[in-house]
Amino acid sequence: MIKKEMIAMLLAGGQGSRLGVLTAKLAKPAVAFGGKYKIIDFPLSNCINSGIDTVGVLTQYRPLRLNQHIGIGVPWDLDRNIGGVTVLPPYEKSTNSQWYTGTANAIYQNLEYIDYYNPEYVLILSGDHIYKMDYEVMLDFHKSMEADITLATYEVPIEEASRFGVVITDENSVIQEFEEKPEKPRSNKASMGIYIFKWSILKSALQELKDVPSCDFGKHIIPHCHQNGAKVVAYDFKGYWKDVGTLGSYWEANMELIDIIPEFNLYEEFWRIYTKNDRLTPQYIDETGVVTESIIGEGTEVYGEVSRCVIGSGVTIGKGAVIRDSIIMNGTTIGEGAIINKAIIAENVQIGNSVELGVGEEAPNDLAPHIYSFGLVTIGEHSTVPDGVKVGKNTAIFGPTQADEYPDGLLKSGSSLIKVGDLV
Repeated sequence: MIKKEMIAMLLAGGQGSRLGVLTAKLAKPAVAFGGKYKIIDFPLSNCINSGIDTVGVLTQYRPLRLNQHIGIGVPWDLDRNIGGVTVLPPYEKSTNSQWYTGTANAIYQNLEYIDYYNPEYVLILSGDHIYKMDYEVMLDFHKSMEADITLATYEVPIEEASRFGVVITDENSVIQEFEEKPEKPRSNKASMGIYIFKWSILKSALQELKDVPSCDFGKHIIPHCHQNGAKVVAYDFKGYWKDVGTLGSYWEANMELIDIIPEFNLYEEFWRIYTKNDRLTPQYIDETGVVTESIIGEGTEVYGEVSRCVIGSGVTIGKGAVIRDSIIMNGTTIGEGAIINKAIIAENVQIGNSVELGVGEEAPNDLAPHIYSFGLVTIGEHSTVPDGVKVGKNTAIFGPTQADEYPDGLLKSGSSLIKVGDLV
């Protein structure tokens, strides 16, 4: 019989709707980060760096490119005969077939996979955070506390704590109470969505709560275990951790990479971040090109000026173009003379000549002000912006747009230009 001490279950099925048009046709864990990486590369790299060689990746929302990226796990040394990485989408059953309806329900539907490895512990991970963590150290803490469940927690500013599930602990880090996104939080210890369970405890709870609608770890499984006497403890994580669930936090996390001494270092040899690498030509910076404080991907050609940007692979930046404080993803073309300020531009976008992005004063977005804010211009993949138009702040564009869709050549601040047919 196969026996693994601990396996990981990586929840990567979410849409990430707060990233707006960036995830219109793409699962959030597959969104680019830091020029060459995908968000899911970080927890996968953490697993192999922590000595965890068996990872189940649970996918659901638009999984194609996520599945293609993961493949058989070669970049993370997870192409194993026993263990390795396994993609686990919802599947047809003889009775009660359904989509994953909650984080815990997704695990429940894969009990057979976990049982095959007969682990002592199961590590539950989210596929949409940027961080480096040694899960083996967390497991050692779990064992030393003789815990049934360990939650990784992170101290956030108290004024932001209402956005998270928070925990209240005693002086020994044993959790006494849970508060799910409280209006007036009594603690700033936020749950990171990273859990270690004794498999026997988790399996029993999943079976007992299998009929709970949209069964979730934070709302249902962990409180249920706690109420039934399980010892639940908090593991305080002190490193860098970023929930890139909003356009603002996603933009900030990318911009932090280009600091002279970045808080989050992608270049440490002892804790490398691995990704699927395409074979590309070297980057090229023309004699007319200027690059300062930026990350530039392989195969990118720069003929204009780039300052404080994160640029992906295979990007072309035309002569006379000026790009500042922006994220440009793989395969995008920026036309000659374009001026771009504080934009997030997804993959394979065509920006015309003499386009100006990020002009004028801010205004609340007319479609989704809770998403399109922070003064950003956000453009979804495979979009086109025609020559000579101007685009204001807190704006969203998706699809092949035409010049006559920009009144007087301007998409004013707070406006959205989204081709609904292209979202299907």
